Amino acid sequence: MTTGTTTLTATVRFFAAARAAAGTETTSVELPEGASVEDLLDTLRAGRDAEFARVLQRCSYLLDEIAVRDTSVVVPHGAVLDVLPPFAGG
Repeated sequence: MTTGTTTLTATVRFFAAARAAAGTETTSVELPEGASVEDLLDTLRAGRDAEFARVLQRCSYLLDEIAVRDTSVVVPHGAVLDVLPPFAGG
């Protein structure tokens, strides 16, 4: 049995410009239990270029299909975070 910090896994789905900046449609992220959406975003930014960080800054987010207004909200195990850049049109 392993001791230490419990981790959770979240799936991140990128759309449109966010997908282009990320270079992928989806990725899995492991985080410590109790991690926030902001912690997840920090993990995504790590090792990426400045353009990716700029795209993330302009995006809105859905956590398990619910709009994220406060990035301090805790990410549950198995969550899906959708990364949505601003869309033109109506």
